[in-house]
Amino acid sequence: MLAVIQRVNNATVFADGELSGSIEQGLYILLGVKKGDEPLDATLLAEKISKLRIFSDGNGKMNLSVKDIGGRALVVSNFTLNANYAHGNRPDYFNSAPPTEANELYELFKSALSERIGECESGVFGADMRTEMSTDGPVTIVMDSSVLRK
Repeated sequence: MLAVIQRVNNATVFADGELSGSIEQGLYILLGVKKGDEPLDATLLAEKISKLRIFSDGNGKMNLSVKDIGGRALVVSNFTLNANYAHGNRPDYFNSAPPTEANELYELFKSALSERIGECESGVFGADMRTEMSTDGPVTIVMDSSVLRK
């Protein structure tokens, strides 16, 4: 499971033209579910992200988590994170989990993260989505659950 985490001042997602989720200060998370991912991948990522100290403390050091600052998370499914771009110029997405399986793990991730930091906002799995955000820093971190399994 891949996650791209961005520290944001605010973020909004529209699904099929309708507002789906919106947050102020917090984390904007793109989540890609790969073939072979399991519930453990979702919970490992949620645990790590909830404790990730990337917000500034009173001394300007990145020493606080999203929970510490009372922030929220906006989670958006994104199968294109699993792109294979090794051959040719059009990526393939054969490494992405099938939609039903991917949606179950996406929902599990959102639930696991909500348990740790409070309710998360989200996009709509499989919908055509548009996002707007104001990045903070920018601070962007890419996580792969396979690294956390070791």
